Amino acid sequence: MKRTDASEEIRLMRFLQVYGERQEKRLTLEEAAQILGVNERTFRRQCQKYESDGLDGLRDRRLGKAAHNAAPVDELLEMLTLYETRYRHFNVAHFHEKWRNEHGGQRSYTWVKKGLQDAGFIQVAKKRGKHRRKRPRKPLPGMMLHQDGSTHEWVPGKQWDLIVTMDDATNTLYSAIFVEEEGTWSSFQGVSEVIEKHGLFCSFYTDRGSHYWHTPKAGGKVDRENLTQFGRAMRQLGIDMIAAYSPEARGRSERVFRTLQDRLPKELVLKGITNMEDANTFLKEVFLPQYNKVFAVPAEEEGSAFVPWLNSNANLADFLCIQEQRTVNKDNTVSYKGKKFQIPKDQFRYHYVKAKVNIYEYADGSVALLHGPKRLADYDKEGNLKLPTTTQECLNDNVIEITKDVG
Repeated sequence: MKRTDASEEIRLMRFLQVYGERQEKRLTLEEAAQILGVNERTFRRQCQKYESDGLDGLRDRRLGKAAHNAAPVDELLEMLTLYETRYRHFNVAHFHEKWRNEHGGQRSYTWVKKGLQDAGFIQVAKKRGKHRRKRPRKPLPGMMLHQDGSTHEWVPGKQWDLIVTMDDATNTLYSAIFVEEEGTWSSFQGVSEVIEKHGLFCSFYTDRGSHYWHTPKAGGKVDRENLTQFGRAMRQLGIDMIAAYSPEARGRSERVFRTLQDRLPKELVLKGITNMEDANTFLKEVFLPQYNKVFAVPAEEEGSAFVPWLNSNANLADFLCIQEQRTVNKDNTVSYKGKKFQIPKDQFRYHYVKAKVNIYEYADGSVALLHGPKRLADYDKEGNLKLPTTTQECLNDNVIEITKDVG
């Protein structure tokens, strides 16, 4: 028996009980009406209807009939067919967005959910457990950013890592990158994309991954003095790093990844994307703007805590890189990762033997040597010396002149 039918039978049984007591004069008209939750005039009319037509006269004639504003059967079947044939594994919210934005659907989320549940395509969700109180969001964008990675089968048969950098105040995803394996360079890239577009931020919330922190004892406190390359870069930029000590502490980013793992693979399948390069292009140009439009929330306060990167004398890549120190060999070279880098002659010193120099390794594999603030030389990823731009231009001009003369 349906719930509406059961409620109707209970209503009629209560009326019969109250009507009998009223007939035996154990209840006044006013008391009987109060018990049934109606006014005296309505109760008097119900008694007259019962006495003339019996219980059938009291039944609600609307039960079992379609509502005047109910959707046509064809519309419901069209929606169910679309879900079954194209969006079979989408959750209701995701499918409802697609249905309205791409297929002209007009009905509400509740209507779609009930239709899918009645058709047996989705299960009725179990009642949730006790609500846990979440940590309040930061009031301004740029006060705290989260970065985390998730290994998942984002396209069929391939396990990639997705590195996401998001704002605590608004849930906005500023950066999302597919990589083969999470590490220092992927974290540098995410931070670089944020700073270049929005500016420097105040603090950075991460897990205790080995590229973020050194942790002397497994499961223990992080070492805030013995910094990783990433930690050193954040300190140089004046960004405070905060370590999370449990998955629950990263609840905000964990919930974001649940949504991404549910939606993003389906979107990639719809677009026929199977390689990482196309997936990253889709993420940046299509998916992130759509995601932020749906899931980003307004900040509690107006304004921004971002500080624009305006230092024209400092290259951001010189911070977000690998920095090591080496002693110059007797042949005026520096050894690094199996390569030897010859320091060219300059006007300040005959050589740099036994001097301490800093090595900057960049994301593309190129290397720079610095002695204090002075940049000694730049090398490509093969270890070949790069000529200064002006020198290279002069050489190119000479080649052109020689070619003309020969011609």
